Amino acid sequence: MPSTNHAPRILVVDDDEGLLILMADTLRAEGYEVATAGSGRTARAWLGRHTPDLMMLDLKLQDANGPALVAELQREKTLVPFVVVTGQGDEKVAVEVMKQGALDYVMKDSGMLDLLPAVAKRALAAVAQGKALAAAQVERQRLEREILAVGERERHTIGADLHDGLGQQLTAIELMCTALKEDAAPYPALAKRLDYVGRMLREAIVQTRFLARGLVPVGSDPGALPVGLAELTEHINALGRVRCEFQCPGPIAIADPFVAGHLYRIAQEAVNNAVKHARARNIVLRLVQTSDTLLLEVADDGVGLAKTRASRAGLGLGVMQHRANAIGAQLTVASRRGTGVTIRCSLALKP
Repeated sequence: MPSTNHAPRILVVDDDEGLLILMADTLRAEGYEVATAGSGRTARAWLGRHTPDLMMLDLKLQDANGPALVAELQREKTLVPFVVVTGQGDEKVAVEVMKQGALDYVMKDSGMLDLLPAVAKRALAAVAQGKALAAAQVERQRLEREILAVGERERHTIGADLHDGLGQQLTAIELMCTALKEDAAPYPALAKRLDYVGRMLREAIVQTRFLARGLVPVGSDPGALPVGLAELTEHINALGRVRCEFQCPGPIAIADPFVAGHLYRIAQEAVNNAVKHARARNIVLRLVQTSDTLLLEVADDGVGLAKTRASRAGLGLGVMQHRANAIGAQLTVASRRGTGVTIRCSLALKP
């Protein structure tokens, strides 16, 4: 049974008044809180005001067909966990309703009232297990988001330290070296050494900025993601191996740098996969925003993914999926052997 502070509430729906009373009394004797409904109309009205932990539903009501009633409650989003009550010869109908989500079924026979408490207990245990599993999944997703967020914050901190700390110090030393070269002009050998030291310092500054840029690919400005993706495209084109095109029909602003950072990393991983593994000649990177959705798409014309390779961790699909989950986006991978791969990340925008 669910671990609640009150007894589980069960709604029993049956148009046989005598059986309805017997079922209700049997369940109350087990400590359950029981409500009853003698018709489908009464059950719908009661469910509009209350939410039971379980419903015992007769498949053949005078004013409603069991499967049809279940489908109607599903459409109205008022369906609760339920067990079906069926008579002899209706086993096929019971199976169909099980496909609609019924937890169990009980036959109307001489042993029904003896079995009813066990059926209710088993169904309520399944409900509790389902709720616990859903809560565990929510907690797992929260922890994944927190872990990724901590990693992003650490990368931003290290990147800022490299750029503003070490990078600035190296720049200051390079300026001092330039000043010393003027003083060392009468000493050619010393001036040559200082010139060499200056070149090394400039190379170190470039490497430091490159590392900082890699750790923080997009800034905190709302319009930073399209700029970062455009720079990623330029970098890929500079390699000379494939042609990469970035398409962004209109201005896009993302206020949350956490979201922008993960979208950039997804695009970066997808583009790198296309370059390294797909043997693609062309890559198209698209960023499109509608009134309620932000779509990031990376498509290539490479060899595609074999089914045996589509789930390999080495391709980074798992990492991309984790990043999509962290920001509440949907990631899909479409591939046909020999026609390339299209990776789409769709993010629903909050009003």
